[in-house]
Amino acid sequence: MATMTNLILIITGFLATVSTIQAASYTLKFYNANAAATVYTSSRELIVHRNGRVAQRIFMDQDLRSMTHYEEIAHGFKLSNANGEEIEFVKDLDTAEFSLFTIARRVRDRSEVVTDCVRMTGSNWFGGPQQKYQYWPIQKLRFNEYSFLTKEADNCAVADRYWLNSLGSFVYVHDETPLFVDQNYGQPGYMCLEAKKSLPYDIYDDTYSFVYQVGVAGDAKVAHMAAVGNILGKPSGHPAEAMVKYPIWSTWARYKRDIDQHVVLEFANEIVKNGWPNSQFELDDDWETCYGALQFNTTKFPNIRQTISDIRAAGFPRVTIWIHPFINKGCEPIYSEAKRLGYLVADHEGNTDTEWWNSKTGQAAYVDFTKPEVAQWFTQRLQAVLDVSGIDSFKFDAGETSWTPPNPLLNGPRSHQPNMIVDNYVRTVAKFGELVEVRSAHLSQDLPIFVRMIDKDSEWTWNNGLPTLITTLLQMNMVGYPLVLPDMVGGNGYNDHPPNKEMFIRWLQANVFMPSIQFSYVPWNYDNETVQISKTMTSLHEQYTPQIMERFKLAVSDGYPVNPPLWWISPNDTKAQKVYDQFLLGDDIISAPVIKENVRARDIYLPIGDWVDGNTGTAHTGPKWIRNYSVPLKMLPYFLRKKA
Repeated sequence: MATMTNLILIITGFLATVSTIQAASYTLKFYNANAAATVYTSSRELIVHRNGRVAQRIFMDQDLRSMTHYEEIAHGFKLSNANGEEIEFVKDLDTAEFSLFTIARRVRDRSEVVTDCVRMTGSNWFGGPQQKYQYWPIQKLRFNEYSFLTKEADNCAVADRYWLNSLGSFVYVHDETPLFVDQNYGQPGYMCLEAKKSLPYDIYDDTYSFVYQVGVAGDAKVAHMAAVGNILGKPSGHPAEAMVKYPIWSTWARYKRDIDQHVVLEFANEIVKNGWPNSQFELDDDWETCYGALQFNTTKFPNIRQTISDIRAAGFPRVTIWIHPFINKGCEPIYSEAKRLGYLVADHEGNTDTEWWNSKTGQAAYVDFTKPEVAQWFTQRLQAVLDVSGIDSFKFDAGETSWTPPNPLLNGPRSHQPNMIVDNYVRTVAKFGELVEVRSAHLSQDLPIFVRMIDKDSEWTWNNGLPTLITTLLQMNMVGYPLVLPDMVGGNGYNDHPPNKEMFIRWLQANVFMPSIQFSYVPWNYDNETVQISKTMTSLHEQYTPQIMERFKLAVSDGYPVNPPLWWISPNDTKAQKVYDQFLLGDDIISAPVIKENVRARDIYLPIGDWVDGNTGTAHTGPKWIRNYSVPLKMLPYFLRKKA
């Protein structure tokens, strides 16, 4: 539908409408729902309505005003200018519950920059990238020409291009778009999606495309489930139940790289002696002869198979080991062999030099998983690790695009570089079974494995501290990754700053209704009270493992989040939308941990429904606030939906 001066033409047997634009508006009408998307060329606004309410406003680029011709095409319309540039507006899905359409600039010259700005004011927003300052809702975040890729900076290990608002509308930007984001810079209250041919994306093609989709439904829950069903995808399976039910004990935070046969056996025996049998033992950093060798350092581990056997005998039926995708210079002969065979990521000049946290600048290389023969080679080397040691599976670290050399030359469409390295890496390693964990993700919502939160710091603050344990959980669930592995209890203790007793306990409590619990710092290093509280919390987690597994199954069958935000059960509840320190397990359990230092009481919000206090048995009917709820150090507040 268009408001304009029309010229009707018959072209090869069908009726085409072509017009010259005169300050026009154009509408995509969704006939199975009371929804429409209208673009106004004079104000450059795209406004999406549903049931008489504005669900989305996008302020489009100046190129919209250059469009002088209108043409109806299948399921939509196309605007074009004298230079042959086009913008397509096309309906993808039109049902009573959900409407979806695409805005596509399929060819733009490499010299051009195109920016469409999504209005964030007037609603709450969810999704976006994983960040150190993981604010929730996400409209508080600030970005300035932020390349939207997985990267080490800002803990951006998960960066799927999906944003959902509380009015029931989302924006999803396609992977081939070289996307930069400005949020609350230049245009306060807007998130500007900027497409340009610039590093770290491919800079060699003459043109690029800028394509995104907008979905709208009756509320945010319906919209998100439609996004899962039509765009994001759902996991094809889930991790092992034992990995959920019983804790994982990692050597990393407690010992860092100071591990050997004696240390790991002593650690294993301590864990069982203090009352945690049947757990998973994870051997972390510095077991190789050199980084990338994938061979055991026999000085540290003279007989690795016997060591693993002894760990099992101590009471650990599952043992995993840390893996990274790098080979350091000087790690011979494997470094020279991999370089000679072309198995390392190189830039366009053939340089493979990069660095990571276990190398000096320019003294490492990233294995090129975009080449099928390299992925197979790496897989065979990993299998050899299992065969030699008797270990069950792996913890896979890193993988983000920023570890490649600048301007990498990868094996695949240039429009998908450099993001493809992440997807190829995690798909290669996901084949090692139901104990696998990765920390980076890109378009890999279908994989049946845990995605681990990137390392958290032992802090109480929003700077990657305890509050972000919850908000990162929510962020990952709301971009389609429901199989979340929280980072280690108490954080990683970087900069000689390990967690104190209170932080350790509050962190563990926050973790109870998440999918799994990882320890490295240990409760018996504090006092007996900490041990007893920790046993109570791990037992509570074990008690509710059936509910976690049931939600895993729903994630696989229907794409439901495992730990949704509080608003999930009442999508239009504006109070629930703003809650950042509570979360759900499924639809029937609310966790409300204390995440502030020296706090022994907190306010708790209960959304609509009948709820029972898991500690006292007291019944409540929401929506309501419980003010100044007493929370002694030993307590985790949680509420269960009252059974009918």
